[in-house]
Amino acid sequence: MKKVRVAVLGYGHLGKWHCQKVVAHEAVAEFVAIVEKFPAGQDLARTNHPKVKVVSDIQEVIHEIDAAFIVTPTSTHFELVKYLIENNKHVFCEKPLCSDDQESQELRKIAGGKNLIIQIGHSERFHEAWDQLRERFQRLNPPYSVRINRVAPFKGRATDVDVVQDLAIHDLDLLSFLFKQKPKMISATGHKIRTQKWDHVAIHVLMENKCEASIVVGRNAVKEVRDLEVTSKDGMILVDLFTNKIYEASSSNFNDGSFVKEVLYPKRDHLLLEHEHFYSSILHHKPSVINLKDGLNAVHLVDCTLNSLETQLPVTVKDLE
Repeated sequence: MKKVRVAVLGYGHLGKWHCQKVVAHEAVAEFVAIVEKFPAGQDLARTNHPKVKVVSDIQEVIHEIDAAFIVTPTSTHFELVKYLIENNKHVFCEKPLCSDDQESQELRKIAGGKNLIIQIGHSERFHEAWDQLRERFQRLNPPYSVRINRVAPFKGRATDVDVVQDLAIHDLDLLSFLFKQKPKMISATGHKIRTQKWDHVAIHVLMENKCEASIVVGRNAVKEVRDLEVTSKDGMILVDLFTNKIYEASSSNFNDGSFVKEVLYPKRDHLLLEHEHFYSSILHHKPSVINLKDGLNAVHLVDCTLNSLETQLPVTVKDLE
């Protein structure tokens, strides 16, 4: 079988993990290059991957690859995605696809008509819990409410962006992925605590048919919490993404007479699954599992949230269909 010739752009915290997943897929992927501009990162990349070419600029290997993984700071995503698409390379870009709506619309134009796989790294879609619950969520009769928490103590990473681009983007994307009702209006409030960017943000999303969502993200909490709760006339479902447990309280007792049911679901290697889908899409000409449109939609929801934070006013979500 023909292998996909790939480069990983960025050898930071997450870039190292992506490189490991490329190596794990050696049956379908040929690891051509690591692109890293910092000398210390280059030295570490050469030590950990002695058989892989290490360069400082993607232009040095652009004609030797079929695809690239972009694992660089958000501010660099637009130019790198644009360059790769213009050179007819398949793209895996860690979230967010780019910085704002203006950049995303330009990428839409550039990618139009190109027969390329563009996959966005919205890894939170790969929890096994969603395999069990997504269809149920999409069958819910409105109105229902959604509450999502994603907070943790300060870790000193990803401070080049605010928590909306770093964390809330996961949950704004999950709203579009898990539920049938679309976001229509966003209001947000926040605090700049440890950095000059938003460190804690509360987002209220008004969806169709009187459904609502509340999202809280933060990087200066006293403990780590990652959960999603859905409440409707049929009861409540809580997914604890930190402990991999699903709790359910229905509108009636369960067969054993209990009021709350608890189910443990297995943890997955999300990054490994993302790589599997990316290579499979390229080699078998299948649609991307998380495509350009998904990436554009997530960027727009982030843009709306940041706009609301700055203006302290509700912002209308555009339909990007």
